[in-house]
Amino acid sequence: MCQYSVTAHDGVANDWHFVHYGARAALGFGLLVIEATAVVPEGRITVADLGLWDDSQIDALARIVDFCHAQGAAVGVQLAHSGRKGSTWPDQPAPSAGVQPVDAGGFTPVGPTAEPYPGLAVPRPLSTAEVAAIAPAFRAAARRADAAGVDVVEIHAAHGYLLHQFYSPLTNTRDDVYGGDFAGRTRLAREVVEAVRGVWPDSKPLFVRVSATDWTEGGWTVEDTVDLAVALKGLGMDLMDVSTASNVPATIPVGPGYQVEFARRVRVDAAVPTTAVGLITEPVQAEQILRSGQADAVMIGRAALRDPGWVERAAAALGAPSPMAGPYRRGALPRR
Repeated sequence: MCQYSVTAHDGVANDWHFVHYGARAALGFGLLVIEATAVVPEGRITVADLGLWDDSQIDALARIVDFCHAQGAAVGVQLAHSGRKGSTWPDQPAPSAGVQPVDAGGFTPVGPTAEPYPGLAVPRPLSTAEVAAIAPAFRAAARRADAAGVDVVEIHAAHGYLLHQFYSPLTNTRDDVYGGDFAGRTRLAREVVEAVRGVWPDSKPLFVRVSATDWTEGGWTVEDTVDLAVALKGLGMDLMDVSTASNVPATIPVGPGYQVEFARRVRVDAAVPTTAVGLITEPVQAEQILRSGQADAVMIGRAALRDPGWVERAAAALGAPSPMAGPYRRGALPRR
């Protein structure tokens, strides 16, 4: 969950990030996946995003990782490129919604084509050579994540960001090697996974987050996602984090656990471990998803922002010992 809190606009984590992630580690979360972290400056969603495009960003991340490890938590980082959805205002009190113009401190986003996301800036279309340079940028960021002691890398290929923009036929109308058919449109995602796996230690898991459907006629489908999962598994992906949508405006049947079936389809049809996400808010609900074999893990996002003690509440509801660090255990909930 992006914090949009890099006030220096240099991609370097600060005390907000240290406290935010450190507190949740102390409260018992098993794996913390640090927010979308840009692999190049123009890959940020906002100027206040984290980054791993430069070695100067390693030490601040390592400080967070070391503290979280001391509390017993593993740490992942989500490597990302926003593509045409870049240079929006940070989600703090902002002068306006939508685009942060270049003359107000923003930047020009890039994309597969010059077609903008509705209401956002017109992107500069990437040349074939520039697209080919994306995978090396992810690879370099993964090296920096490893240097910071991170346990898991998650490649963000969902929610209408650059990799999703490339694999969806709704946003990729290119006629070069990165466009056209399924193989061309998924080429960038495959190159990124292969590049990251080439430097990411075999002992550390590699996740890929995808949107399993565009929820739009003629768009990306769950069948496409299964085919992509099979291909990425062959390139070294260990787990697919299955979300949906956000590439184009769409009508989505939102409700509790509305995306879980997509995680199940990928898990079964591609024989790939998956995580389920999306309006999973209650411990018994999450446990049932796992016990029924719909997914191998559950990720909690907004619920964890609202309730840093979610894991303690889950442990109490399910009769497990308190996962909280010693200083917090006097606040443990009664067990049934």
